This record gives sequence, C-alpha cells and structure tokens, in this order.
Amino acid sequence: MILVLTSCGSAAEAERIAEALVGERLAACVQILPMRSVYRWQGAIERAEEWQLQAKTRAALAERVEARIKALHGYALPEIVMLSAEASADYAGWVAAETGEAGEAG
Repeated sequence: MILVLTSCGSAAEAERIAEALVGERLAACVQILPMRSVYRWQGAIERAEEWQLQAKTRAALAERVEARIKALHGYALPEIVMLSAEASADYAGWVAAETGEAGEAG
C-alpha cells in the first residue's frame, strides 16, 4: 500500500481530483485537508492556502495515479509524493479490494 500526497489551490479542484481517483478505482479513499503552504517558486518565497489530498492505493497503481493527477491538476508542477505505508491487514485488504479492478485494467 502507498499514500499519495498532492496539494491543490482550491477546494473544488481537490474534490474533483479526489472524486476521479476514487471513481476510477485508482484510490480506495482520498482525504482532503485544508493547509497553509510556504514554498519557493521561481526564486520567490510564496505562501498559499491549499488543500492536501491523501490518497490510499496500491503500489502497482502509482504510475496511473500520478498520470491522472497530472491530467486533472491546475498547477504547472503539481506536488506528487508517494510514501510506502504499513496498514492493518483488514485495511490493506479493503484498499486492495477497492482498487483491484483498476489495477487489472489497462
């Protein structure tokens, strides 16, 4: 199992990406959290109100999740961070079951 993190500039964009990932069975669950970010972009320090998405999926779907986020995202360089995740056997089984169809397609 992996956890895929990305951040969005609006709640609407976050909802749209989360809905696509879950609807297409690329993620079993996506949590959306409001946050403040401080980062360097094009030589300047920026601050922004953003929404972080935390998508739970299988490692086998990492490339497809990345491609889908890039296709839907409004940022020129969207954050896409993938972390290996340990989970209880029951939860990991649920993630696998909810993303099984997407993992077998294409």
